[in-house]
Amino acid sequence: MSTEPNEPTEPSRPNRPTDKNRATAAAILPLVGGPDNVIAVAHCMTRLRISLRDRALVQDEALRALPAVLGVVEDDTYQIVLGPGAVARVTPEFEALVEEGRSAAPPAVPPAAAHSAAAHPVTARPVTAHPVTADELAAQGAALKEAQKARNATPFKLLLRRIANIFVPLIPALIGCGIIAGINGLLMNLGLLPSVVPALAAIASGFMSLIAVFVGHNTAKEFGGTPILGGAVAAIIVFPGVAKITVLGTELRPGQGGVLGALAAALLAVYVEKRCRRLVPEALDVLVTPTLTILISGLATLFGLMFLAGEASAAIGTFADGLLSTGGAFAGLVLGGLFLPLVMLGLHQALIPIHTTLIEQSGHTVLLPILAMAGAGQVGAAIAVHCRLPRNGSLRTTIRSALPAGFLGIGEPLIYGVSLPLGRPFVTACVGGAAGGAFVGLFNQLGIAFGSTAIGPSGWALFPLLDGSSGLGVTVAIYAGGLLTGYVVGFAATYFFGFTGRMLTDLNTDPDPAAPDPVTGPSKEAALT
Repeated sequence: MSTEPNEPTEPSRPNRPTDKNRATAAAILPLVGGPDNVIAVAHCMTRLRISLRDRALVQDEALRALPAVLGVVEDDTYQIVLGPGAVARVTPEFEALVEEGRSAAPPAVPPAAAHSAAAHPVTARPVTAHPVTADELAAQGAALKEAQKARNATPFKLLLRRIANIFVPLIPALIGCGIIAGINGLLMNLGLLPSVVPALAAIASGFMSLIAVFVGHNTAKEFGGTPILGGAVAAIIVFPGVAKITVLGTELRPGQGGVLGALAAALLAVYVEKRCRRLVPEALDVLVTPTLTILISGLATLFGLMFLAGEASAAIGTFADGLLSTGGAFAGLVLGGLFLPLVMLGLHQALIPIHTTLIEQSGHTVLLPILAMAGAGQVGAAIAVHCRLPRNGSLRTTIRSALPAGFLGIGEPLIYGVSLPLGRPFVTACVGGAAGGAFVGLFNQLGIAFGSTAIGPSGWALFPLLDGSSGLGVTVAIYAGGLLTGYVVGFAATYFFGFTGRMLTDLNTDPDPAAPDPVTGPSKEAALT
């Protein structure tokens, strides 16, 4: 079987440092229907997100077969998983090719390919009882994903998705500043480079001191307002002069309300701006609308929203600390065990503002290391599946190719390609996550609290972002112990309870032992649906 689909001839670009990334973008573009089928392009930590005119033009199987593609996810946008780092480099190349393609003659879409993509999508392939292969499991995962997508299209979940869109673009800066803060803390503890420490502190803290402005900007952009007006209103929250203002007998503090206040202020600004656009004459719009938007929203922020958001932020911090200091192991067990189902339901997006608020308050979020244990349970479950099915070469290849990403906290390939379509291993993966969460939660209850200075990374990638009051060595040891617990319990639960006798009969068969090792074939198809 060919490992790569036919790719268009790429123009010669000698000495171009991004040839590899451009080649990936050039391979993807015709498989999503060409430039005229692309409405909008964006990316998050690991995925290229494309808004499409006609979903039927996408060639899913050919996309999954590309070596650079870890898998695809269909949600409100069509998402191509490229992995951290790679996606940030491929996206601008993809955007450039889209623009170049629109200015030129539109490429012809082969009728046979379009008909094949429309008539034989991956979700439509029948699943046979004997034998079950990795690509058939991928088909089941795709069907589950489609069903979940339909259930997720509720107003509340769509609102959570929009809130996530506000915070996701901030993650790279949070990660960079968090790692710099960790390096700075290490230098302080060791007494090294004292002249550099203040500079690193300024670099690490600058973004966090103004994060409210970025939240306001992104909020207005996401909800249809003018981004700079949203940022201008949110900037009021971090202006030092607010300390001279008294509300309900209490002086305001710069930064009071934080990201929650910025979110509320920008939403109000969007509402005021849209009302002004409808009521103000066009001749006066350029002067009156921005003035009234900032004035009305600014006064409401100073004399109401900052105080209310400040109380809400304080309550979130108190609740998180109290939950782990008193609930400890039980709270960790619940959080670690339920996180994978939360991801399936789309409810994990509600945690992003909470994580950001905790980082803003104390420098780290105590919840993320516990939630990361869900990924550890998933990895342990996948290894157990690999051991229990020694004759299913295609599924074992899928697991081997997805495990490195799983260890780094990218769990989608294992979830949608292995555990979720199998059913029982998804449940036993949650058991492993619960055990790891209980381990970390227990130490929080014993007074050894720690967290992550940024959101986004998980698994092994979270080590550089750990921060706690008990020292780096103790913090790293506890987090590593939690991961190990998740791996072991997830493995054991899956090995002994993850399969019925019928499942082992159906799955433990290689449909074509003589077939070449499908490194970029079925393994890619089963990576994520």
